[in-house]
Amino acid sequence: MEEERLKKGRVIFHIDMNCFYASVEMAFNPELKGKPLAIAGNPQERKGIVVTSSYEARAEGVKTTMPLWQARKLCPDLIVMRPNFERYRAASSQIFQMLAEVTPIVQPVSIDEGYMDVTNADWSGTPIGLAEKLQAKILKELGLPCSIGIAPNKFLAKMASDMKKPLGITILRKREVEKVLWPLPVAEMHGVGEKTAAKLKDVSVYTIGDLANKDAYALKQMLGINGVRLKDRANGIDQRPVDPEAVHEFKSIGSSQTLPHDTVDEREINKLLGILGDNVERRLKRKQAAGKSVQLMLRYHDRRTITRSRKLYEYVDGKEEIVQVAKELLDKHWDQEPIRLLGITLQDVEEKKKIAKQLDIFTYEQEAGKEKLYQAIDELKEKYGKDTFVENLPSSSEARLQPGTSLQKDFLDDFKVKKRE
Repeated sequence: MEEERLKKGRVIFHIDMNCFYASVEMAFNPELKGKPLAIAGNPQERKGIVVTSSYEARAEGVKTTMPLWQARKLCPDLIVMRPNFERYRAASSQIFQMLAEVTPIVQPVSIDEGYMDVTNADWSGTPIGLAEKLQAKILKELGLPCSIGIAPNKFLAKMASDMKKPLGITILRKREVEKVLWPLPVAEMHGVGEKTAAKLKDVSVYTIGDLANKDAYALKQMLGINGVRLKDRANGIDQRPVDPEAVHEFKSIGSSQTLPHDTVDEREINKLLGILGDNVERRLKRKQAAGKSVQLMLRYHDRRTITRSRKLYEYVDGKEEIVQVAKELLDKHWDQEPIRLLGITLQDVEEKKKIAKQLDIFTYEQEAGKEKLYQAIDELKEKYGKDTFVENLPSSSEARLQPGTSLQKDFLDDFKVKKRE
């Protein structure tokens, strides 16, 4: 009966796949089930870290982001596999298709988690009964375990899904917040990162309950509007809708990579800038977008990090222009200290169809300074037709995943393209 009462308000599910990459590999090869498994990068390079691991490996102390050598020391029998991005993408696509069969109001937030608003979906029985059926279907048809949080809003659903793993189903009502959430350390609250948790502890906010009862003005002074937002969440207040269109929103597109070793070798640095430029250009093409500001990130051997950016006069979407600006920023701001990590981000990003609408014909003819952009537009129109900015979406072959750290964002790109088709 208590579950039935949830139907009087919003009923939000948060679906969280358990040890997703490892679970996909176990489903693909059942011989791996029950064994300590880690998905990790290249062990010969510094980026050879654990991406995720099975519960058997976690029981031995293996954790995400742990260096592989350390994980092997803790778990000598650890089976290590490199990521198979195509396999994970395919599995994720099947999962979200299943969610969409329940309700069209599905909001992916990464390759292995998303929200569903099932308030007005066509289902009978209780919310927990629906969750059990969905969980069982994903497990039976794909061999993949998931946890589901059920609540009247997104924040509580997310917190609930973390409470029982693997294969957990948890209902968290607003009236239970004080009893269930308030005793927890503030660092365990969704939306509170390491730096925010440290700031909160400086003002004697140690638990979620402390945050819920903290003066809103003091929080705003310290954390801005996010401080007030976090106080609301700590009190179980979250009015955000489950928004299928949120996957479309983006204002920047970037790529970063840690070097195999600290270096001052300009050839090695320039080579990596080219790789990063390729990654950014590829994602821009997938999104059919362009941007007007280039940001370079440098992390030195001592982990000191700087970012420098330049605003451009015109939209760009090509590797050459992006890398050229990045190199100019590097020449200007690099202090010749050994570099550990490089990143390039294109900011102020817009979809090309929106950019095209902004190009008034009179402005087009008058602004000779933007001739390069207009020439590119003319060439695209000549090659693909006048509506190239609107209609030429990436083909399935173009949308294939390139292995790298942007898998999560690439997945969301794919989700967007599929919705349009």
